[in-house]
Amino acid sequence: MINDIFNVNEPRKIVITGVSRGLGRALAEKFVSLGHRVAGCSRNAAAIQQLQEHHPDNHFSMVDVADDSEVCRWSERVMREFGTPDLLLNNAATINRNAPLWKVSAGDFDQVIDVNIKGVANVLRHFVPAMIATGRGVIVNFSSGWGRSAAPEVAPYCASKWAIEGLTKSLAEELPAGLAAIPLNPGVINTKMLQSCFGGDADSYPDAGAWAETAAKFLLRLGPADNGRSLSVE
Repeated sequence: MINDIFNVNEPRKIVITGVSRGLGRALAEKFVSLGHRVAGCSRNAAAIQQLQEHHPDNHFSMVDVADDSEVCRWSERVMREFGTPDLLLNNAATINRNAPLWKVSAGDFDQVIDVNIKGVANVLRHFVPAMIATGRGVIVNFSSGWGRSAAPEVAPYCASKWAIEGLTKSLAEELPAGLAAIPLNPGVINTKMLQSCFGGDADSYPDAGAWAETAAKFLLRLGPADNGRSLSVE
């Protein structure tokens, strides 16, 4: 990884989806502590209010990424008040309740696809043109170990993350020089999502705060040389 578009000490403008809890919340807190400016979104109104109160110089909004019109309005506010992002992190995701594929309801399946795939596409649609206009920026779409392998009872989630791998690699081939699109496996972290799959076994993995200590620095090192690479947090 060679970041040849940003000075290592340069404050970045960072957009993160899904900041109410888990990886998104931990990253938002860590980036702010490092002196970067963060614009984040979530569907959780209470969490957004708390983040805005704790970090008033940043920009947190209640947004459903599966709703293209909401994402459009949010992107316009962010770029008007905050500027074009240097680092765009598509983290927001949901997972189906553990069940064989044929027992997953149509509504549950739709929810996973709408957030995990369509939500990413919506965010890209409204932020990437401005990043292209500036001639620089890094886009990271959060994949998963289950975007490169498979497991029983989480077929919709696996399908969505395999889709993120393909979507991001295709985007990488469309971007001009100076930008990068990267599908990222964050690793196995003890979050509520992991607990829904692993139960008590999730406790044997690091929590989101500990993960963010490493992940934030990893993300800040990404640059054009990483365009199209399927990476994992080291």
